Amino acid sequence: MTGPLPLSDKQLDSIRCATARINIWHGSVRSGKTIASLVRFLLALRRAPASGLVVIVGRSLQTIERNCLDALADPLLFGDVAAEVHHTRGATTAMILGRVVHLVGASDARAEGRLRGMTAALAYCDEVTLLPAAFFRQLLARLSVPGAMLVGTTNPDSPKHWLRTEYLDRAHELDLAEFHFQLADNPSLSPEYVAALAAEFTGLWRRRMILGEWVVAEGAIYDAYDEQQHVVDELPTMRRYWLGVDYGTTNPFAAVLLGLGDDDRLYVVSEWRHDSRAAHRQMTDAAYSGAVRAWLDGRHAVPEWTFIDPSAASFLVQLWTDGHPGVTRANNAVLDGIRSVSVALDSGLLRIHRSCAGLLGELPAYVWDETAAARGEDKPAKVDDHSVDALRYVVHSTAHEWRHLLTASASCSAATLPT
Repeated sequence: MTGPLPLSDKQLDSIRCATARINIWHGSVRSGKTIASLVRFLLALRRAPASGLVVIVGRSLQTIERNCLDALADPLLFGDVAAEVHHTRGATTAMILGRVVHLVGASDARAEGRLRGMTAALAYCDEVTLLPAAFFRQLLARLSVPGAMLVGTTNPDSPKHWLRTEYLDRAHELDLAEFHFQLADNPSLSPEYVAALAAEFTGLWRRRMILGEWVVAEGAIYDAYDEQQHVVDELPTMRRYWLGVDYGTTNPFAAVLLGLGDDDRLYVVSEWRHDSRAAHRQMTDAAYSGAVRAWLDGRHAVPEWTFIDPSAASFLVQLWTDGHPGVTRANNAVLDGIRSVSVALDSGLLRIHRSCAGLLGELPAYVWDETAAARGEDKPAKVDDHSVDALRYVVHSTAHEWRHLLTASASCSAATLPT
């Protein structure tokens, strides 16, 4: 294989040493582990027994195409080998180095059935921690051809995750080689890029994605929140507004108004809440719609978009009927949303007006669920989370609007990045 692909000493060492039945590269994002694992896959593909199938598995066909095939077909990464990678978008097979490679998406436990009856000689696994445990076990069972090999890569997860407890921690018992990479192991990255990347992760995700640690989700979710830093008594002029709504009937209803100030910071300008239990009075969808409109009119604020709890179908219909502008379902990816809010807080981009009593009361008490963490799951405790959910909806759903504002603060903090 020839081409312009430069490899670090650590990448080369991992490729040479990956001779076990199971070979796993794990660690931080952009650390070079994926490229090293793909090179090892290509070398194994050249020598793979002809009697078994070759498979690439991932969370979905789309992630396989994006993370694996697009990289392999890039001549800037793989030189002349890229010309030997042939795939039609959406097809479940590819031709790589003259060998048919089967592409298998594994989004849930039912995917295990796709492996039944298969005899495999070589498997590449993209983001192993995102695969169902039963699927991974079945895949290993199907690698029954003499000399069969699995090559996989992943970012760290909880230390209770099945990949860590059942395989990596038992490497000395199994025919398994594991290679840990940190961001500093990729010498080709510029300091500016490393600073920008590190700014996109904070708290739990910083330890996992930047430092490459397998750490448990514990304690406060927004551990960067500091009342002295993040709470303000005065607001600048707002250039834009967005609204996030967590709908509730017996549970509290919370609406959070987010503004972009003329100082290029985000501000939670105001919130509106109704707790039917405390007020001893439930409100209808029409009453909620009217109350929210009156509150916004009082603020002289017209949100460009209103992001609603996706489960609140009836309230969405009510707002559409009442002509509320820009109504849409919020992006309810919980962990990604928590990460967006964490980044905005940790970078100093987000401020909260002192009048938002409900949100300010919930933020310090918003914690990870200890019972879920013991099972290896990252889940927030479902207690007093109404305003923080509304905040998550509006901050995460608008991330594409404000993420570029992190660049300046990221470059300023480059000197303090972990190495």
